[in-house]
Amino acid sequence: MTETEHPMASSNAGIPAEDIDTSKPHPARMYDYFLGGKDNYEVDRVAAHRFMEAAPEVRTSVRANRSFLHRAVRDLVAECGIRQILDIGTGIPTQPNVHEIAQGIAPETRVAYIDNDPIVNAYASVFLTGAGNTSIALGDLRDPAAILEHPAVRDTIDFERPVALLLVAILHFITEAEDPEGIVATLRDALPSGSYLVLSHATGDFHEDGRTEAAAVYKAATASMNPRARERVMEFFGDFTLLEPGLVQVPTWRPDGPLPADSELVGMYGGVARKG
Repeated sequence: MTETEHPMASSNAGIPAEDIDTSKPHPARMYDYFLGGKDNYEVDRVAAHRFMEAAPEVRTSVRANRSFLHRAVRDLVAECGIRQILDIGTGIPTQPNVHEIAQGIAPETRVAYIDNDPIVNAYASVFLTGAGNTSIALGDLRDPAAILEHPAVRDTIDFERPVALLLVAILHFITEAEDPEGIVATLRDALPSGSYLVLSHATGDFHEDGRTEAAAVYKAATASMNPRARERVMEFFGDFTLLEPGLVQVPTWRPDGPLPADSELVGMYGGVARKG
């Protein structure tokens, strides 16, 4: 398949091929490739293979992260009664998606997806056609106030009622200079009591090299990768109360089956915390 034949480049996806920049690898498309998807380009695959050479466990990590997301959403909807979800940095749709999991348990659950990539936005818009109680909008995590005020978010989410905020594998693309703690604080402050924060984050804690060579691959991408230590990731939860088992490697957060053979190498923390 050539670049111009790619499904995201078709007019059916709502974005002309000439508007798609394939000159740099994109984290969402690289993530899609790591998951075994086909919504990526040669530039993404080349960068992904460079990353895999430096961090061979990456495919185990991203699949474990995806499974963590699924388990967290299931628990929050089935056990905690959550009926509203704000998913920021949703990425390219990968089945089952958040709304499919949540609405499979409680059909009335409302889900607002946000991503800063127009390609992801266009592709998700096609995929979500006909999905009730869902919306997709362009928004950048670096401007949390704009996300909170976006009409698509306001039309979907009632901030007077508990919300599950998903920041899954997204904060490590925010540099310290961009104030990730302040960004998350703005979002946390907008949530009413009884809301939850689901967060996962890349780390170098489990590898002697800190996976600095792997992270360097993203210097040529549209966003840099910034792995952080557990103590720093903990700070993003603020005064929210972490649910058991706390902030842990994602495969070990309430596993519902055998752990991956190399789960101890997974360089991703995950946790779920409650407000109030």
